[in-house]
Amino acid sequence: MKEFVISEAKAETAVLVGLITPQQDEAKTKEYLDELEFLADTAGARVVKRFTQKVGGPSSVTYVGSGKLDEIRQYIKACQDAYDDWMDQQEEQLISAEDMGEAPQPVGMVIFDDELSAKQIRNIEKELQVKILDRTSLILDIFAMRAQTAEAKTQVELAQHRYMLPRLQRLWTHLERQGGGSGSGGGKGSVGLRGPGETQLEMDRRIILHRITLLKQRLVEIDKQKTTQRKNRGRLIRVALVGYTNVGKSTLMNLLSKSDVFAENKLFATLDTTVRKVTIENLPFLLADTVGFIRKLPSDLVESFKSTLDEVREADLLVHVVDISHPDFEDQIRVVEQTLGELGCSETPSMVVFNKIDAYRWTPQDEDDLTEPTKENISLDDLKRTWMAKMQGDCLFISAKQKENIDELRSVLYNKVRELHVQKYPYNDFLYNIEEQ
Repeated sequence: MKEFVISEAKAETAVLVGLITPQQDEAKTKEYLDELEFLADTAGARVVKRFTQKVGGPSSVTYVGSGKLDEIRQYIKACQDAYDDWMDQQEEQLISAEDMGEAPQPVGMVIFDDELSAKQIRNIEKELQVKILDRTSLILDIFAMRAQTAEAKTQVELAQHRYMLPRLQRLWTHLERQGGGSGSGGGKGSVGLRGPGETQLEMDRRIILHRITLLKQRLVEIDKQKTTQRKNRGRLIRVALVGYTNVGKSTLMNLLSKSDVFAENKLFATLDTTVRKVTIENLPFLLADTVGFIRKLPSDLVESFKSTLDEVREADLLVHVVDISHPDFEDQIRVVEQTLGELGCSETPSMVVFNKIDAYRWTPQDEDDLTEPTKENISLDDLKRTWMAKMQGDCLFISAKQKENIDELRSVLYNKVRELHVQKYPYNDFLYNIEEQ
């Protein structure tokens, strides 16, 4: 069932494939492939080469054109031949790998930047004779690797089954034979099983559909438990950290809540939503660290993780964390805002926190250069002025890693949460005057 998904985090060798289209220029394709390489690295694969093709759109048969596919096949064959030659030399000369240097590695898989259909996967695999993955299957594998709680594991399994269902034909090409007899006219089937029968493919599809139903029921039960837990949290304002994956949400969570949430420089380091009680001065509130978003996020994942994202939907305040050191952070902001819109959170009060100011780099433009400055020529101070004006001052610039401007963040959070608390619980005497202490 998981033939096309990396089941173990091995250092397999991979090749990436992307398209340059009228809707996606060369710079954007490079950025997407950079992200895809980061995904591959997170899953445990080592990328050795990238292939791109400039076309009007993906081929419905093989995603890329036949010429590009042949170029990829030739590269895979060359890597395999180099590996075979190295092995032959090692056997003949009886010397160790250390003496000969690092052995060339054969390509174990080809990863495509877009979601592939069953037909495309089947045709590409037939031509290249290696494991074929797309962005969706790679993200699903990382989610399976990161899932820790029963809820997350159930959600991942549901998303995997939804992904696999239309691709069963490729996975089980040997299962087209029928069960049962070969008809009423002297068939060899057992008594009670004669007739047209049912192909193994149909049986597997029925089994997966049944499993999907069970997983949905289990998620409904988990969601009821989570809803009960949320009701029992008392009269506290809920704040959710949202943002693109790997922008530093977990690091910020640890800093504000003084907890030990797992944080790593990998995509989707946080999969299970973590909620902690935070107190700033005299004000307690709940802070949730949620799963990060990503471009081309599979719809099956959004659907499967709805119960996890309930922490976002039910939040009173969203803190949108942005990695300002990323060259295309503005596009990441759009992706997050679009996803929040799909979740129905567009009207929820929010603020933007630009993180990683310590990692921001820029190149001053020459005084003689009269052209319009590019993104690389804009200083951090200019960005601050631009975004403070655009957000009407409703944003902050911090470094969670270096703990820069954290006191200012705490002060802003205090004011925003206190305002929401008074509005939502006007008769709650939980808050006390600091002067009385």
